[in-house]
Amino acid sequence: MGKIDGFLTFDRKVSTTVPPRERITNYHEFHKALPPKEQQLQGGRCMNCGVPFCQSGYLFGGMVSGCPLHNMIPEWNDLIWKGKWELALRRLISTNRFPEFTGRVCPAPCEAACTCGLQEASVSIRENEQAIIETAYRNGWIQPTPPPARTGKKVAIVGSGPSGLSAAEWLNKRGHEVTVYERSDRPGGLLMYGIPNMKLDKSVIDRRVKIMEAEGVTFCLGADVGNTVSSQELSDQYDAILLCCGASSPRDLPVPGRDAQGVHFAVDYLSSVTRSLLDSDLPDGKAISAEGKSVIVIGGGDTGNDCTATAIRQGCKDVIQLEMMPAPPVTRTADNAWPEWPRILKVDYGQEEAIALYGQDPRRYQTTVKEFLKDEAGNLRSVIISCLAPEKDPGSGRTLMVPTGEEYELPAELVLIAAGFTGCQSYVAEAFGLTPDARGRIQTANFETEIPGLFACGDMRRGQSLVVWALREGGDAAAAVDQYLMGYTNL
Repeated sequence: MGKIDGFLTFDRKVSTTVPPRERITNYHEFHKALPPKEQQLQGGRCMNCGVPFCQSGYLFGGMVSGCPLHNMIPEWNDLIWKGKWELALRRLISTNRFPEFTGRVCPAPCEAACTCGLQEASVSIRENEQAIIETAYRNGWIQPTPPPARTGKKVAIVGSGPSGLSAAEWLNKRGHEVTVYERSDRPGGLLMYGIPNMKLDKSVIDRRVKIMEAEGVTFCLGADVGNTVSSQELSDQYDAILLCCGASSPRDLPVPGRDAQGVHFAVDYLSSVTRSLLDSDLPDGKAISAEGKSVIVIGGGDTGNDCTATAIRQGCKDVIQLEMMPAPPVTRTADNAWPEWPRILKVDYGQEEAIALYGQDPRRYQTTVKEFLKDEAGNLRSVIISCLAPEKDPGSGRTLMVPTGEEYELPAELVLIAAGFTGCQSYVAEAFGLTPDARGRIQTANFETEIPGLFACGDMRRGQSLVVWALREGGDAAAAVDQYLMGYTNL
């Protein structure tokens, strides 16, 4: 531990952001990193706890606290403090091969579990992590390192989202010949088309993919396994197959008027904007547009927030975000003690931008859409909002949100459904003869399905979750595949 009283001496300091009214004019990342010397002080805030909760991801109350990847956080925080950035990199990538992703999009459950956060502000772990990897890229420390020998085994990975990339990275390092099949036109899956550019610039993904290709990983794009590529074709060519297809079936809202023109799933909206941005810098007109429209986003999570921010950048007239649940408290309640994930009210970047532009928080709690109203041409013109109230179910004890009877109408020309996902898309499972469970998940035993040599991981196996969990799943599944192929594993 470099600075024994660092957590007492230095205040928490994080990156600055471009002001909301300035950053909504483009789709660029808007965080400005701290200078290296200031970042080193943040590393010095780490207490080097005897029991570092930050590096062990556990579920408390159904939510993760601590890092699922078991990153050796106190070690690389200490190395940052000492200015030993290259050694810090080695510690970091020994557990997390893609810190440039998690350093940008992870909600940082490690920080929720930080011992400093028990009384004061937690260590800025996520930004320390991002500083390590970006320092490494700037100094040329991240270079392709192909495996010194090949095993002669071939593995097909279906899906290039975070779990697929993670599995491909580890299996290739082991020496297996890895081919990744991606149905889209670019690799990255959720990272590429599910997360807006201002949150994760796509050049960051391209930079990593180029390194993986130089190390021997092959990416087959436009290859839709189960449609344009048969499962039998993969079975004939590969010694093992790993399905990493995500939980990409969006949850619908089957209410009257759902067929109105102007009602879209959030994932379709976000992907259309990103694809248009990458293909033409937007002039091709292929993005679903919010320009000049009253927009309603159904869902209060990260995806809903991303929709709010994107609609603002497109020049929407106004935006409202509907959230079924009651507003969280401003501070922790007695039944939400550290180190649980803090279930408190947070203002994310999209809401911050809406407040700056329209003068109010866009979120309306305890509401949902009861009906979509159309004009004579079938275009969406407004929605009927139903107010909800929490009520305990006497049978299960769960809290249900039930209509109060209070309703009102809101104008809307564009509605984006960001209500989560129900599991993997059925055609992929059917192509391999697999039957998802009631929640759309593929059942496995140590990541292997009921079919020998066929594995599954990530959101496809565990359900909709965090990017960091997908990376963990990909690494664990790679070890299971390696064990199957070699009879042992050193992953």
